[in-house]
Amino acid sequence: MLPAQRRDLLVSRLERDGRLVAKDVAAELGVTEDSVRRDLRELAAAGLCQRVYGGALPISPAIADYDTRRGVATESKLRVAAAATTLIQPGSTVMIDGGTTALAVARALPPDLDVTVVTHSPTVAIALLDHATVEVFLLGGRLFKHSAVTSGAAASEAAQSVHADVFLLGVTGVHHETGLTTGDPDEAAMKRALAARAADTYVLASSEKIGAASPFTVLPLASVSGIITDAPDDHPVLEGLRRAGTTVIRP
Repeated sequence: MLPAQRRDLLVSRLERDGRLVAKDVAAELGVTEDSVRRDLRELAAAGLCQRVYGGALPISPAIADYDTRRGVATESKLRVAAAATTLIQPGSTVMIDGGTTALAVARALPPDLDVTVVTHSPTVAIALLDHATVEVFLLGGRLFKHSAVTSGAAASEAAQSVHADVFLLGVTGVHHETGLTTGDPDEAAMKRALAARAADTYVLASSEKIGAASPFTVLPLASVSGIITDAPDDHPVLEGLRRAGTTVIRP
């Protein structure tokens, strides 16, 4: 089998199985493990997979630019957003992350809900303009245009004065082995800073993020109170999450 044919096979297997284990593929194809790892490096460089220890996982479509992500899994995001709003109690302080699922949460909040929202997302803040009883605090800082959120030292410092009941966290990848991941190191650091200021952190995980991985770890699974997702209940990653003791919340 030519290297190009082998890489095509790896992509097909990844789409079918949701993961690749380098040593297993090498044994099946009768090639060295180094050959498979080299193939995976090339596929990762082409944006076709995310390399992880021992193999590869699907790359998350949620690492695309903000405008592109608006059209990804829109119905799934609406279902996750509806479930997330049930965790927000009147009179509470909630932090809402950036991203398209977070925006769906803001739009799904009841217009008469009496709550304080802290966010580093200008789009989330603007979505709450017509919510007369929602107090909105927008954290300033450098605008990370890819995700339409503020980040950096100024935004992180501003977050230190917040004491929230709930943080609704957006990530681009959720997996029981690689944890919670995203595509930018500074954005990952900002998410950790926000999570540290909340009593409970819940992950907004529309279906395309389950089983995917991105380069930078946000938080270990043990640091969150639950994963909100509408992925199929028998999804192997959800089963792995439950075995690891992670609470899965479904719409």
